[in-house]
Amino acid sequence: MNRLNKELITVGSEKIAKGERKIIQLEVGSLYDYTPLSIPVEIIRGKDDGPSLFISAAIHGDEINGVEAIGRISKRSALKKIKGTLFLIPIVNVFGFNNKSRYLPDRRDLNRCFPGSKSGPLGNRLAHVFLKEIVSKCTHGIDLHTGAIHRSNLPQIRACIDNEETKALAESFGVPVIIHSQTKDGSLREAARKKGVRTLLYEGGEALRFEEDAIRSAERGCLSTMRSIGMLPKLKNSKNKSRPHIGKSSYWVRAPHGGSFRAMKKLGDKVAKGDVLAIISDPFGEQRHEAVVQHEGIIIGCSMIPLVNRGDAMFHIASFDNLSKTKQALDDFDETFSG
Repeated sequence: MNRLNKELITVGSEKIAKGERKIIQLEVGSLYDYTPLSIPVEIIRGKDDGPSLFISAAIHGDEINGVEAIGRISKRSALKKIKGTLFLIPIVNVFGFNNKSRYLPDRRDLNRCFPGSKSGPLGNRLAHVFLKEIVSKCTHGIDLHTGAIHRSNLPQIRACIDNEETKALAESFGVPVIIHSQTKDGSLREAARKKGVRTLLYEGGEALRFEEDAIRSAERGCLSTMRSIGMLPKLKNSKNKSRPHIGKSSYWVRAPHGGSFRAMKKLGDKVAKGDVLAIISDPFGEQRHEAVVQHEGIIIGCSMIPLVNRGDAMFHIASFDNLSKTKQALDDFDETFSG
């Protein structure tokens, strides 16, 4: 039985009844100048029993596409028909968000601080509060991310697909590409897994940017997942979605030489072994070095700054069983958001 199917639930110091919708500030602590630090959370409870889902963003404070996506989800009229409980957390790492930074004050990565603790650094306490007050009260979760600063990611879901329930959840999101990704120690996904909460990680776009295609695919994907788990009614006359393509493995092509580069390929391109991804040259354009594909695949991530030292990551390439079908699925997906 869903742990939240009861008349009244408590989050922090707030009580929320069935059929109620409330925005609260989840207190974490204060900074050294005594500025209070709290996580904004919107809780939407249906009148009828159902699953409980958290949708979070900005666990890395500079990854802001998810912030906008959650804001749009919050305004959807479909939420009036919700069953169960939805937690919307647009900004988990409030400090990083306010400072346009990925990190916490001590340069720690919040997504390596879970499960956290009541004492210790800010990251430990923030992770502990988030896990205790939000994640542990859910049956499912979606964590929205972007690429790191100066890197962009193709819209994709990362999940442990060796678990059939998680695999089905990943497929329900509706993006063409799923990357099989084991959880990492200290991550939100790993802490959620240990509590039995099936969690997806969405990647799309670049840090410190609002990118419409990444935002819209995140919004649509979250709503699609909500329908698949019974939180929202299924759409009438909806088209049958093509089955997502699962990346078997991935690797980074690194700069063979330092310099500035001109990209010859872009996100979503299908590439074959030996293809030239970029040409690296000196400031006079005389010394030229090629970054080439080692194994065929699809480009799912790339550097957006054209300056590299030798060994810097440039292009992230994933391999699939059928590259042509994967590429066609990506092209069809792009057409959905064009215009």
